[in-house]
Amino acid sequence: MPVKIRLQRHGKKGKPFYWVVAADARSKRDGKFLEKLGTYNPNTNPASIDLDIDGSVKWLQNGAQPTETAKRILSHKGALLKHHLLGGVRKGALTEEQAEEKFSAWTTEKEAAIAAKVGGLDKAKADAKAKIFEAEKAINEKRAAEAAAAALPEPEAAPADEEAAAQTDVEATATEEE
Repeated sequence: MPVKIRLQRHGKKGKPFYWVVAADARSKRDGKFLEKLGTYNPNTNPASIDLDIDGSVKWLQNGAQPTETAKRILSHKGALLKHHLLGGVRKGALTEEQAEEKFSAWTTEKEAAIAAKVGGLDKAKADAKAKIFEAEKAINEKRAAEAAAAALPEPEAAPADEEAAAQTDVEATATEEE
């Protein structure tokens, strides 16, 4: 029975979510599987991958062939590297401790790279928020200046007062003449 490590689609339309499974090559894409090895969610940035590395290595050692996408996921999480290192241990090129040391060094380096990417994304998101805030602040200041200009007394009100004063002067002179 040929075994493949592949993705099994779940989720809803437009929002895929995948299980990484070991399944018989003849079974349907979303059909029966032998073992669930992990999950893959491409909807997040960066994509979240949860994988049982030891279970994946066990299936790889038993001859399971990963599909292209599953191979990339296994490589990203280090399952293919661990499989390669264990092959070196079997051949006598490495000891178990050396292989484990190399794998843990690679894992820490990979985690640091992922943390740097997440930090960069968070910084970009914060910069975008700050830019939007500054634009809103400028618009609000412009509106406040326009409102203050509209609240000042209009220049037409002064001539109306002068006309009223002129009429009272005319009336006063008219009463004096009488």
